[in-house]
Amino acid sequence: MHTLVVAEKPSVARDIARVLGARDRGESCLVGGGYVVTWALGHLVTLKEPEELDEKYKRWRAQDLPILPERMETKVIKKTRSQFLAVKKLMNDKETKDIVCATDSGREGELIFRYIYEQAGCSKPVSRLWISSMTDEAIRAGFDALRPASDYDALYRSARCRADADWLIGMNATRAYTLRYGVLLSIGRVQTPTLSMLVRRRREIDAFVPQTYYTVRADFGAYKGVYVDSKGEKRIDSGETATAIAARVSGQEGRVERADREKKTERPPLLYDLTTLQREANAQLGFTAKKTLATAQKLYEQHKLLTYPRTDSRYLSRDMLGKVKKTLESYDGELAPLGEAALGYGVRLTPRVFDDAKLTDHHAIIPTGKRAEGLALTPDERRLYEMVARRLAAVFYPDHCYDALKIVTRVGEDAFLSTGRSVTQEGWKAVYRDAQKARRKKDDEEQALPPLSVGDARTCRSAKAVEEQTKPPREHNDASLLSEMEHAGRQIEDEELREQMKDCALGTPATRAAIIERLIEVGYVKRTGRNLVATPKGVQLIEAVPPEIASPETTGRWERELSEIARGKDSEMRFRQGIVRLATFLVQQAGSAPDVPFEKEERRGRRRAGPRDLGIACPVCGQGKIAENSKSFYCTRFREGCKFTIWKNELQRMGGPEMTEKLLRLCVQKGDVRGSTGVIHYSKGRVSFTPAMPDGSH
Repeated sequence: MHTLVVAEKPSVARDIARVLGARDRGESCLVGGGYVVTWALGHLVTLKEPEELDEKYKRWRAQDLPILPERMETKVIKKTRSQFLAVKKLMNDKETKDIVCATDSGREGELIFRYIYEQAGCSKPVSRLWISSMTDEAIRAGFDALRPASDYDALYRSARCRADADWLIGMNATRAYTLRYGVLLSIGRVQTPTLSMLVRRRREIDAFVPQTYYTVRADFGAYKGVYVDSKGEKRIDSGETATAIAARVSGQEGRVERADREKKTERPPLLYDLTTLQREANAQLGFTAKKTLATAQKLYEQHKLLTYPRTDSRYLSRDMLGKVKKTLESYDGELAPLGEAALGYGVRLTPRVFDDAKLTDHHAIIPTGKRAEGLALTPDERRLYEMVARRLAAVFYPDHCYDALKIVTRVGEDAFLSTGRSVTQEGWKAVYRDAQKARRKKDDEEQALPPLSVGDARTCRSAKAVEEQTKPPREHNDASLLSEMEHAGRQIEDEELREQMKDCALGTPATRAAIIERLIEVGYVKRTGRNLVATPKGVQLIEAVPPEIASPETTGRWERELSEIARGKDSEMRFRQGIVRLATFLVQQAGSAPDVPFEKEERRGRRRAGPRDLGIACPVCGQGKIAENSKSFYCTRFREGCKFTIWKNELQRMGGPEMTEKLLRLCVQKGDVRGSTGVIHYSKGRVSFTPAMPDGSH
């Protein structure tokens, strides 16, 4: 008898198998030490499409909407069916006494396993592996602290509710509005309100009318100042007035009227959750949200340098104090002095770092303690790792302290304001000294002011009137949009409602990057440099749909309820009833939606390159030829019913390479193609992939 361990990805399965001593190769698994370790390749099971529930839904017809199944049915994904069958066989094997769910420790990972377990018809006892790091030590500790799967039932119910809600809203709204406008319109419970944020910003920018104003800048030799009126306002409406002020103060003697000094303190920043890491990596490194998540995931899974990245917590548990000290001690290379300094300042149980009450499913993202020197990291991986490592050190540095300086110099009847700061303790900002220099703003607040006292005389060497214009709001980028998504209720004008919505968000840290990329994929948003800009189609969609689906506040409420369900504090039945009402409402509203002039999709299609005939006989029907388009290889007789199709990304879902023409030709000729990462198997027009073993064998 043995224990079956089900991981989410082959790479994770190999790491777990190595720690458990399961080194022998089995069929889609690794065996040894009383364990069999297999993998799910991500999603093996998903919700059925409408036409799989009832053939009448193959045709999109308004009279068939809304589609509201009494029970949401699941299906095995065709492309990975062979792996599902392998996992199902292992689950129901008479030698399997129990199962360990080792999918990612989060809502999505829980759903992946439960779908497979239910679809396999398995009833064997299940334990849950819940870890935040992929180091060998963390895996061992996780297996020493397995918990019953029932402890995570509430998390599963939340995940199931989220999947059902996305299906009900997406399927019904997409069909209803596509039928209304004759253009394929993708509508989603989270993606549409996210789009509305970008459209709102687009409208603000389009409606913005720049206003000209003037300022007067004076040079007092050792420092500079800007004219302020009796109310402290810097802007002057008239250019003539500004020119007159500059003329009458130039060359005149002034006196310091005020010399204020106020002590200020900036506490160290909190540790990173995923959204904060994505925002700062976008601002500092230019990474998109998707790139940050992918890079952090690789640092977690492959290099074992970071803890679990898909977290929404910025705190650690109190029992991690010793681990944090060891991690700081492990810093090497350029990071070593930072770790030493943090330890020197004292690593203590401060509530800004260690707070059990503010933990969620996972703690904040921190380094694991594994040394980074000598690892084959890409430049991007190293930069992101160093961001996280610097943050862990910074939280234990002293406060950054400075004196905020405010000088008012009066020249005759005119007053000039000068502001600056004098740093008294660099504190945690020493960790970011180089970055601060690179990003330092060049404005009045950054100038170093000389020691000045009230009554000191200073000559205005020169003054000039400067014409300026008000600036429109900035386009959103990944950082600003992530912030908006994280605080969906922040823009509400009603103060009471805004307070109720303060904990609402759009999506989760793990899904926000995918939502942004989905908006780009369907043509609602485009990237312009680092900016995210709503396209005309995106603007038109928000004009077409009612605020009930476009409102970030509505979806923010749903997300809050999903979080409550995950904590066992809310009813999934009530949540589902609300989603059903919304889906029904959206279908009804589509019939009377306003006339919006969407561009027909066919015009875009004509510009695309056509398919390419590879000159290879179809291995399935024998009559057609294999053709290639941007996404797949297929038979030219597909209209006559030939089913031969190989998607270019098909093997990537199994941990393999992208399918190319060269690989396809080799597969057709040889059957199996071996490479450094594993073996591509080909038979009768179908491909699959077996990853290489840790020792490089197949």
